Amino acid sequence: MSLINIDTDKCNLSYSCVRSCPVNAIKVEAHQDYPEIMHNACIGCGNCLKVCPSGAISYKDSKEETKALLNSEDKVAAICGPSISGEFHDITDYRKFVEMIRALGFEYVLEASFGVDLVARKYRELFAGFKGKHYITANCPSVVSFIEKFHPELTDNLAPLVSPMIATAKVTRKKYGKDVKVVYIGPCVETKKEGRKYRDDGRVDAVLTFIELRELFKEFKITEKKVEFSDFDPPIGYKGSLYPISTGILEASGIDQHLLTGNVITAEGRNNMLEAVKQFEKHIVSIKKHFNLFYNEGCIMGPGTSRGGEKYIRHALVIDYAKKRLSDFDIKRWEKEIEEFSTLNLSRKFSKDDQRLPFPDEEKIQEILQVIGKEGNADEIGCASCGYTSCTDFAIAVARGLAKTEMCLTFTLKNRYDYIKTLRETNQKLAETQEALKKSEKNARRDQQLARESFETTRTMLEKLPSSVVLVDNELKVIQANKSFINILDEEARMIEDVIPGLEGADLKTLLPYNFHNLFSYVLGHDDNIINRDVHFNEILYNVSIFTIRKNKIVGAVIRDLYVPEVRKEEVVKRVTDVIDKNLELVQNIGFLLGEGASETEAMLNSIIESYKMPEKPGKDGQ
Repeated sequence: MSLINIDTDKCNLSYSCVRSCPVNAIKVEAHQDYPEIMHNACIGCGNCLKVCPSGAISYKDSKEETKALLNSEDKVAAICGPSISGEFHDITDYRKFVEMIRALGFEYVLEASFGVDLVARKYRELFAGFKGKHYITANCPSVVSFIEKFHPELTDNLAPLVSPMIATAKVTRKKYGKDVKVVYIGPCVETKKEGRKYRDDGRVDAVLTFIELRELFKEFKITEKKVEFSDFDPPIGYKGSLYPISTGILEASGIDQHLLTGNVITAEGRNNMLEAVKQFEKHIVSIKKHFNLFYNEGCIMGPGTSRGGEKYIRHALVIDYAKKRLSDFDIKRWEKEIEEFSTLNLSRKFSKDDQRLPFPDEEKIQEILQVIGKEGNADEIGCASCGYTSCTDFAIAVARGLAKTEMCLTFTLKNRYDYIKTLRETNQKLAETQEALKKSEKNARRDQQLARESFETTRTMLEKLPSSVVLVDNELKVIQANKSFINILDEEARMIEDVIPGLEGADLKTLLPYNFHNLFSYVLGHDDNIINRDVHFNEILYNVSIFTIRKNKIVGAVIRDLYVPEVRKEEVVKRVTDVIDKNLELVQNIGFLLGEGASETEAMLNSIIESYKMPEKPGKDGQ
């Protein structure tokens, strides 16, 4: 079960969670930036939730699970942890609070204080019947998980009793039916996992934190002013209401708490709890006391309570609530109900779940210490900015893959200094490069201007040419065309030219017939120029020359209208001259046989050139 999760989109890489985790269940491997929860090792203490500055860490949300139960055909009971008196100080009367819970759809609303009373009696019997073995209370699920996973040798020293939550679930099913669904509402996060460990009458179907309950009230718009009074369903607890305070269960059980005569030590809060377990394991033979332990400073400060809560105000509210409830308490009825439920099986067994990682090689530890520059004083207490008590402990965590060297402040500052030094040198080189780039950019702008002027000159020259000119790419798309080319096309093409000057991007295949544009395809594909090819188009004879500009990429064409007088005369003269040149040699050879025939033929052809007169351009009827 993934109890705690990290949203990497919100994480600001402060590593506060890594530093604060009491069991190093959050790792940052060398190849990754973001921390990662090791769910098997997590004890659900919620410490990471409290210290994360960006709100990137959250616990499993049980609201949807609870709503599904409430929308089912089953009857659902809510069991409220006694810490409600310290959390919901904004609700003026607890009876309004009870009715607000009923308004969510719960059939029954009970207080877990009666379960505390039942469990407290069992603790009194256990401690009073001392047989040489000292116990650690098993009421705080994070303490239980911590011992099972990181001090498994002490598992047999956990008091073999269920928590008040489980005891109250058993009471609920005996009182209201074995098929009743149970939702626990409390200040703890680890209870979400604890409730799933039971399959008998002690099972808890869902666990809501106080924060989640507030969110449900807001979602369904349930407020104190909208509801009437309603009391908890029986059985009602007695001194179990004091349970949120660490010594409350001892008070409820009547166990002697005097320093001289008592035999129980109470420790609360992360550091005190960790040290207590350590000393219990090491010195219990000398201490000779039972230990009453809570990870947080009592249930009133659990991770499922609202942020910003003040311990001693909540402490006072719990006591005031208990006094008010006990002022007219029906003790005889309570004793009768205690007797009624005393037959419930409140025993429990624990299992070892060793999550301790193997100790790394000394050579590896020394190598890491050398990297961070701490090999000389590693056993001394370090700056603790990495979250570990000494540099050696930090090196061990790195070797185990739980941390990375960048989490060492000294190492990071040294790297930052080296980085800044390198950055200065890089900036100097960058400044020199920028100056060179400015000069290059200036030259490029000048070349660009010259190219633009050259392009404009070329385009102007093309427009001045009487012949039609067109340039196309390898997809037969027009790159540039002059007015003369556009004028030989149809009216539609001329209209397009009004919108797209030079028909840039137009498809030549839509402008010219197949026999015409296929010549362009041939030159593109074969890199073989076509010179002076006659082509009929729109009843006019054109002389076409198509040539390669960029091999297989760009070709250009010059197209001349042979019916234009000056073009026709020029072309006839050229072609007759070609005939004269090509046939002169042959005629001269024949002259040997014909005598003066050759000179007469030449004179005749020359006379054609001189006397040739241009005909009129054909009309629409071809005349």
